[in-house]
Amino acid sequence: MAKKTDGPLKREIEEIKEAVFHSKDHQDEYEQNKQRLLDMSEISVILDTYDDIFSDFDPRTYSERQLSEDFLSEAKRMSKDRRVGKTDGVELTLLIPSKLKDPKEELVIEKRLHRHFQKHHNLLHKDVSKIKRRGALLVFFGMLMITVATFMYPMHGDSIPATLLIVIFEPAGWFTMWTGMDHIFHTWNNEKDDLDFYDKMAKCKISFLPY
Repeated sequence: MAKKTDGPLKREIEEIKEAVFHSKDHQDEYEQNKQRLLDMSEISVILDTYDDIFSDFDPRTYSERQLSEDFLSEAKRMSKDRRVGKTDGVELTLLIPSKLKDPKEELVIEKRLHRHFQKHHNLLHKDVSKIKRRGALLVFFGMLMITVATFMYPMHGDSIPATLLIVIFEPAGWFTMWTGMDHIFHTWNNEKDDLDFYDKMAKCKISFLPY
């Protein structure tokens, strides 16, 4: 369940939504109210049809269709531009032409969006966990090789096999350990933008507004 906007801000947003609905016959006032709502909404996207949310190449119903890359890219861009700071869920406002508005379809689409956001949120967290676990293992094996090489130093003068193992284990150990640390502290950051986006969207509140 998405966490709702609290206090006066929530009431103000609801009042503006009501004003938008009642000002349709007065174009200037309607546009002003719509723009105010877009400005207050953390992420807002204007649609021509519900199909704008979904891929053009997927013929399935709204409950199963893949989301459009353009729609997701726009939502990500707006989440950055608006500098959405909280991670306990944001508000996604979708504006749809009033003549096309269908509450039943919107309920299906809302569930599909939540399912997509939650799925990718979980997948990204699993990927990041795998990267960090792999990094921890590499650090462990790297330190193990360095330790073995260190214990072999006293005997390497008279032993060719010991010298050979030191030559192999010492650089390999350092390389493996630093690669593991890179995984833990750097590599997973390649997923950070998507991770931040889906952290917010997994608990977002979705609303449809006619225009």
